[in-house]
Formats: sequence, structure tokens, C-alpha cells
Amino acid sequence: MKPSITAPFSRAFLGMALGLALTLASAAHAEVVGDVDTAFKLIGPDHKIVVEAYDDPKVTGVTCYVSRAKTGGVSGALGFATDKAEASIACRQVGPITFAGGPLPLREEVFSERLSILFKRLRVVRMVDTKRSALVYLTYSDLLIDGSPKNSITAVAIDRGTPIPIK
Repeated sequence: MKPSITAPFSRAFLGMALGLALTLASAAHAEVVGDVDTAFKLIGPDHKIVVEAYDDPKVTGVTCYVSRAKTGGVSGALGFATDKAEASIACRQVGPITFAGGPLPLREEVFSERLSILFKRLRVVRMVDTKRSALVYLTYSDLLIDGSPKNSITAVAIDRGTPIPIK
């Protein structure tokens, strides 16, 4: 029996699809809190600002709220649009704080979300300020070649009676 020429391509496609599924499954999932329309689009969804909540995976009791622009229209509906590199962040204590994920590195990316089909990502980085007993969260976007200097920052104070375990 002669091997099919499409078999190697099918296996490669299956491997890429499985890799993408595993990557998406391991990413932090945002919970949409709400949105507001900013521009009417005749065809496709309107442009909007979306507010999403992310629970810090290693710090139970801290939630970060990120607002960002979401491009509408046909390209936005199909997933081909590039969202703007502008976001705002506010992280708050929403319950008792515990460090479930073990010791924290002094700097760690805790959330990442794709803003374009290929190269642009929104990132949230947690930094530990041990001197002031605080967790500092920074949001920014980057591109493969050149990122944006637009950023937003927030901090969550940790009770001095609760030591922050660091690596």
C-alpha cells in the first residue's frame, strides 16, 4: 500500500492543533465582568471596552480587573483585528490572602492574552515589594519586534502579619 502524501501533513496539523489546545487550556482564563460600546459598526459587533477579572493563580484572595479595547466590525468578529495596546488594571483583595502556589518569584508574568492573530499580547506581571509588604501588578502589551510603552500599574497591600513567601 502506497503511503498517502497527505498523511504527514495531517499528522503535522493534528500536532499543531493539539499544541495550541494545550497552550490555551493552560492559560489563565478571564471572566468577563461587562463591556460598553464605544463605536457603532454597521456590520459586525461594535467596538467596545471590555472589563475582565483574573484571579491570581498563586495568591488566593487577589483579583485583577483589566479593562481594554476590543475591536469590532467584521475583522473583530472573525478574530483578525488587532486590538489597541491600551489597558488599565486594578487589583484588589477580595478575600483572605493565602499563598497557595508556594514561594513567589520577585517578578513573574501571571496573565497573558493575545490581542492579535499573530504577534501582539497583553501581559500582566506581578512584582513583590518586600520592603513595603505589597504585590505590584503591571499591565502592558508587546509585539514581536516593538512593544508599546503604554502601561498601567496597581498594588495590593499585604498585612505585615502575613509574610510573603519569596523564592
